Parts: sequence; C-alpha cells; structure tokens
Amino acid sequence: MATFLSKLGRLAFRRRGVTLLLWLLIFGGMGFAASSAPTPPADTFSMPGTESQKAFDLLTEKFPDASADGASARVVVRAPEGQKITAPEQRAEVDRLVAELGTPSPQVVGAADPYKTPEISISEDGTTAYTVVTYKVPAMEVSDEAHDALDAAIAKADKAGLTVEAGGDAVKIDQAMGGTGEQIGILVSAIVLVLTFGSMIAAGMPLITALIGVGIGISGITALGSTLGLSGTTSTLAMMIGLAVGIDYALFIVSRFRAERAEGRSPEEAAGRAVGTAGSAVVFAGLTVIVALAGLAVVNIPMLTKMGLAAAGTVAVSVLVAITLVPALLGLAPVKVMARKGRLQYAVKPLSERKQRKAAKRAARLAKNDKPNLGSRWASYILRHPVTVLLIGVVGLGTVAVPAASLELGLPGEGSMSTKTTQRKAYDMLSESFGPGFNGPLMVTVQAEDAKKAADAAGKVFDRNPGVASVSPATANKAGDTAIINVIPETGPTEKQTEELVRDLRATAGGLESSTASTILVTGQTAMFIDFSQTLNDALLPYLGLVVGLAFLLLMVVFRSVLVPLKAALGFLLSVAAALGAVVAVFQWGWLADVLGIEQTGPIMSTMPIFMIGVVFGLAMDYEVFLVSRMRESYVHGARPAEAVVDGFRHGGRVVAAAAVIMMSVFSGFIVEDNDFIKMIGFALAIAVFFDAFIVRMAIVPALFALLGESAWWLPKWLDRILPRVDVEGEKLAQHEQSAPRSGRERTIVG
Repeated sequence: MATFLSKLGRLAFRRRGVTLLLWLLIFGGMGFAASSAPTPPADTFSMPGTESQKAFDLLTEKFPDASADGASARVVVRAPEGQKITAPEQRAEVDRLVAELGTPSPQVVGAADPYKTPEISISEDGTTAYTVVTYKVPAMEVSDEAHDALDAAIAKADKAGLTVEAGGDAVKIDQAMGGTGEQIGILVSAIVLVLTFGSMIAAGMPLITALIGVGIGISGITALGSTLGLSGTTSTLAMMIGLAVGIDYALFIVSRFRAERAEGRSPEEAAGRAVGTAGSAVVFAGLTVIVALAGLAVVNIPMLTKMGLAAAGTVAVSVLVAITLVPALLGLAPVKVMARKGRLQYAVKPLSERKQRKAAKRAARLAKNDKPNLGSRWASYILRHPVTVLLIGVVGLGTVAVPAASLELGLPGEGSMSTKTTQRKAYDMLSESFGPGFNGPLMVTVQAEDAKKAADAAGKVFDRNPGVASVSPATANKAGDTAIINVIPETGPTEKQTEELVRDLRATAGGLESSTASTILVTGQTAMFIDFSQTLNDALLPYLGLVVGLAFLLLMVVFRSVLVPLKAALGFLLSVAAALGAVVAVFQWGWLADVLGIEQTGPIMSTMPIFMIGVVFGLAMDYEVFLVSRMRESYVHGARPAEAVVDGFRHGGRVVAAAAVIMMSVFSGFIVEDNDFIKMIGFALAIAVFFDAFIVRMAIVPALFALLGESAWWLPKWLDRILPRVDVEGEKLAQHEQSAPRSGRERTIVG
C-alpha cells in the first residue's frame, strides 16, 4: 500500500500541471452536469414495515384525493380580548381573510370556511377559529409568491384587530443562518492553520482541496438527483462530513510533507513519502468513515440510506483529492513556503566545501538546541503517570455520560419551535382553545366489508379510553371497504402519555380486528413520530455493532494488533456516551440553557444519535489512525514502545490537535444560531470532537499504551498469517528507497 501510494504521490507531484487540470475539468464537468440536471425531487419520507407507513400506503390507495401530497396551512384566528369570533364584525373580518386566502391561483386550491363546520373549527368559548388552506403542490414546491400572498393576508387581518398566526408545512420556515457562527468558525480555522504551518499558502491548501472535493461530491449528488431520487437535503450530511474529513486529510499529508522536507528530502521524495505514509493512513481512515456512513442502510429508512451513501461517496472523492491533488499543489507551491524554517532542507546543487562545513556546524547547533515540542512533553508526562491519567479520563467521561441513561428521543415539530415563530404561536393558540391533543390527531384506518359500521364500532371502543378527548364519526371511501376515524388525544403530540395512548389503541385494535372482521391501523403525524423514533432505537445497536465491528477489522489490518483497534472502539463508545450525556443535560434537562440561549427543552431529536455516531466516528478514526500510525511506524523501525508513543506525539500531536480545534470551531458556529435543533447539532458535534480528540485519543490511548507496553502490538501468529499486509507504516517503502539506485543528486545539509 505505502509503496503504491508513494509512486502515485510522486507521479502527481511530477505531473502537477496535468493532475491539477484533470481535477479542474472534473470539478467543472460535475458543476455543468449539476446545473443542467432536472430539478431534484421533493423530500419523500417513508418507513417500510411500520404500522404508520402501512396505513399511509392504504390511504394513498383507497383515498387518493384525501391523501394527495399537496401542502396545507392552518391559519388560526382569535378575536380581540373580551369579544367573540362569532360576532358579526369579527365574522366579517374572518370571511374577508378566508376569501383572500382561498383565492384560486396556480398553487392554491382554496380555504375552508370555519363557520360551515363550527363544531370542528370554532372553539367552545367562541374566541378562536381556524381555517385550512390547501395547495396543489408539495411543501417543497410552494413558491415565494404563494408564501408572500399568505403573509400579506395574515398581516392585513392583524391590522383589522384580529390575532392571526399560521402553522403547517405550507408556511415558510426561516432557515436562514445568521452567518456569524460560520464566519467565526472559518476565521478560527484559518488562524489555527496559519499557526500550524506558519504560512498562508500552506494553511490555505487544506481549505482549497477540501472545498474542491466537497464541490465535486455535492455536484454529483445534484446531477444524479432526479435519476436516483436524491432530494436537495440529501447533500446536507455529505457537505458536513465531506468538508470535515477533507480538511483533515489534506492537513495530515501537508504536515507530513513538511516533516519529510525538514529531514532533508527533496520536494518530490517528500511528496512520495507523505502520500505513502500519511496517505495510507488517510485511505484507511476514509474507509472507516465510508463504513460508518454506508452503515446507515441498516436503519431501513430510505431517506437516511440515501444521505449516508451520498456522504460516503463525497468522502471517497475527498480521499482521492488528498492523495493526488494535494501532492500536485505541493509541487506548485514555492519551495521556501512549504519547508519549515530553520530546519534541514535538501539542496539540488552540490555546495562548496566551505559552505558544507558551515552548514554542518549550523545543523549541529540546531540539533543541540532542538528541544522536545509540546506533544512529546505531554506524551512523556502520560508515560510517567499512566494510571492517574487513565482514571481521570475514564471516570470524567463516565460521569459526563450518566445523563445519557435518561435519553428521550423525539422529532421536531411546531411545538418545539421558538416562541417567536408564527408556527409556535399558532400551535399554542390551538392548544389553549381546542386542547393539547388537537395539534396531534391520530388517524385510524379500518378495512372491512362494511367499513363504516366496523369503524363506528371501533370508535365507540376507542372513545372509552382514558387518554382520548374525542373521536370523529367514521368516513368511508366510495367502495365502502375502507373508513377513517380521527382520534384527538387529551395530551400533546410529544408527551409521554400520547405515546402510551398510541400503544394502547394499537393493542385494543388487535382485539377488535377479530370481533369486527376488520384490519385496523393507527397512524397520523404523532404515530409516525413514535414509529420513527422506535425504528431508530431498534437500529441503534445493530448500527453500532456493524460500524464498530467492520472498523475493528480494518484497524486490525492496519496496525497488526488486536488490542489497538479494541482500544480505539471502546474509546469511541466512551466519547459518544459522554457527548450524549452532555446533550441530555443541556437540551433535555436545561442545564446552561440560559447561557446557550435555548428557549425550549424537551426530547432529543431522534436522528441525533445516529448522525452523531456517523460523523464523530469518522473524525475519531481519522485522529486514531493518524496518531497511532506514527507510533506504529516508529515501533516497526526499531523504537521501544514508550519511545514510539513519544515519537507519535512529536510528529502527530500538533496536527491532530489542530484538526480537532478546526472541527470544533466549525461545529460550534451552529450554537449561536436561533434554532434550538441547529444549536443541538452544533453543540453535540463540537463536544463529541473535544471528548474524543483531547481526552480519548490524546490522553486515554497513550496511557493504555504505556500500561500495555509490548503487548499493545500483540497479534496471534495464526491471525498474522491470515491478515493481509498493507504496510501503512512504510516499512517496505523505506526498504524500497534504500535499494533504489541513487540519482545524480546528493544529499547535503543547509541552514
């Protein structure tokens, strides 16, 4: 592996112009393909095998008109304090509002008149009413003109003295990011890279190559969107993880290139060595990330599967960019910029005897004064106090992970939005006037020969349930073989009692099916959220097992050890548990909520654990592979275990720390945004990277190496014979270089 990648790196370095041109052509070609591709399809959500999905499929078949995928907006109107919405003057204003909202247009079908169905659309106290505006197109396709028309009608009614708010998928959600957080993250990243490399050109290289890789990946997703059914949001995870690993991979190779130059190798030799060693680590780190992302398929939710595979493809592009485009750009950069100042360099032309003596004296003086860097000093400290460091790290993370035992999962809805949004205001108005369960009605489908009779019988049974507020009369389709009843819970859609009610109704339905000779399914948005959370819960352990298991095998091949990949996997699980504990404490329990500006605490978003595992696992394995591969390289080349740990931190500690700080700064930028769920994503990823990089990889892992000594690299002989040899540490590469014929150049030492 190392020898092949070294040859590839040297080829890219020599043919840097051609390599750069090829990547630019690919970048431009993918951009053109994306711009000329048909519009990506709208988001479709399905959960094969769940009761909710079976019911939705049945509705699509039996009630094609009622199950159309057009968007809707529920506009809630409240009369001024002390007045009734049924008063003549208020009714006139509501009629004008409904007429304006329901004006037919290319997208609007109409708006329901609340006064025609007062028992449903007007509250018992007569102060509040609502109308539903239906659209011909899905929510993703509602135009700006339609949004503006809705906003204008609401604003006009507000001026007339009514309190008007709107919810539903047709209402525009303000998804604009403030931008301040992103700017801070990019600024911090640039500062860290400049401090790491001491050069603007060297610092900019990881950013440029990462953006090129992500650009190609996202363009490819867009170009194939209509063919493979990839919606616009499929690229969200691809952009996040692709940018993260793209910067890391380029950072690792550029750093190794500069280290090789400092040891006196020519630029081409340094590029070959960097790609052969650090590039090997990049390839296997990339494979572990791809495994984690492709493993999302085990959840059996098509949307997550597509997101995972799209992100995995973007990571694969980032790996190719790192091992080909990065060495090409290294060849184009000025030699003085890419070499470390005050270090040993390579001279192409022979020096005079006087200059050689002068250079030798300077080199000896530099070597004498060259003190251990912070990474090696930190590693030496851990080697002296391994038990203390290990106990502090494990106990500390274990303590932070305790709240994770109280983790409650849910999906975001209008009830969890900011209280400043119109959706949340409409949600609260409906809860106050019609009851908490009005925002989360349950829909029950009944299939039978006489569906309406069977549905009415089921409705009477359901109505006796303590958690049910009301049950609507049954509505049958034209064929009479399927009917629908709506059940309004007494509690809100995200409350635990509603989840228990859904389970009770489904259990009751099982007994009714035999007595009424029918098939009864419970669905609705609330039931769908419950099924979605349950699906993710059921898939979490298999997903973890698949990801960690395959990564264990990959790392065992890379490091020729059983204990090293075991430590990596256990350390990752510890950091993820601690990160989940911190998320629960902040976003579910409300600790530091005021400091972070969190307006609404509650259940953790159901997709958070899965996404966090995928993203953090990828970054964790990056740090593990790069840091430990330097230890393995030193060990294979004759260093003792303790010396190998120090050497790994001397060369890799600074780079891993820089990569982690960059990722933390980027993710932390999301914390300053207004949306609580965006805050949650940013906080979770930032804290997880901190725990894994600085506590697990840079404290617990070296402490374990110190305690295990030689046994850390133990591998049974039978397993050693079976496992393929990939030579990530570059042992065969060094032998190949020693046996290769020398060129006309000679190695000299210059200051």
